[in-house]
Amino acid sequence: MAKKKKKEKKFAKKLLHKYRLVILNEDTFEERFAIKLTRLNVFILTSLSAITLVFFTVLLIAFTPLREFIPGYSSAKLKKKATMLNYKTDSLVRELELNQRYYASIKKVLKGEVTELKFNKDSIIEAAKKDIGELNVAISREDSLLREKVAKEDKYNLFEMSGDQSNYVLFPPVNGSISEGYNLEEKHFAVDVVVPVNTPVKATADGTVIFAEWTVETGYVVIIEHNRELISVYKHNSAITKSQGDIVKAGEVIAMSGNAGELTTGPHLHFELWSKGYSINPTNFIDFQ
Repeated sequence: MAKKKKKEKKFAKKLLHKYRLVILNEDTFEERFAIKLTRLNVFILTSLSAITLVFFTVLLIAFTPLREFIPGYSSAKLKKKATMLNYKTDSLVRELELNQRYYASIKKVLKGEVTELKFNKDSIIEAAKKDIGELNVAISREDSLLREKVAKEDKYNLFEMSGDQSNYVLFPPVNGSISEGYNLEEKHFAVDVVVPVNTPVKATADGTVIFAEWTVETGYVVIIEHNRELISVYKHNSAITKSQGDIVKAGEVIAMSGNAGELTTGPHLHFELWSKGYSINPTNFIDFQ
């Protein structure tokens, strides 16, 4: 026990034993600097210096751009760029899916692969009567006269109705006699208007050309997308004057009529109208005479 205490005292004495660190001038041996040290002071000073160095190194790595130069740490600029690229890729994928659906609908329009929807008018009327009761829908004489006057004034109006109006007037693409009319039963979703070859074919309303190419069956075809989800189709043309993506105005020449395509039976314009994916009879809105 005494031996152990003796060793501890000896160890403590070594730790607290004072030393003098002196810096001398090599030529004159003049004392420039002197400091008293112990082993304990040197150990404590070295430990504190190491801890301080580690602390500031961690701060530099964590909160300054210096960490980008250390292997394993990603650049903030690259991370931001990767995030933006990921966002753009996701947007492009969704845009591509929408375009594929849109072109699939256009393809059905060109091939005439459209299913006719039939509604039971009687059942709809009966259900409406049960919900809201009998309504007095009789039209007065004054109302009938006003409707007839407005219809006559607007029937041949060449300008679209602006704003959020519920409908607008369509411009006749050509003038001529109809050789084959609109017929759902025979899947003829158009009217064939007989016109001489190279007759100017005009846009029926303002819109954007979404298709303008040559097809084997129907010659040069132009498809225009209008407001309110309306699409017009012009087939069997001998030439076209517009390209895909062009913006056209109502009455603007978009093609020259002809007798092109394997399915043609003579010089005429095959004209179709589609509203929200369903074919409609063009003669209900346009006078071709």
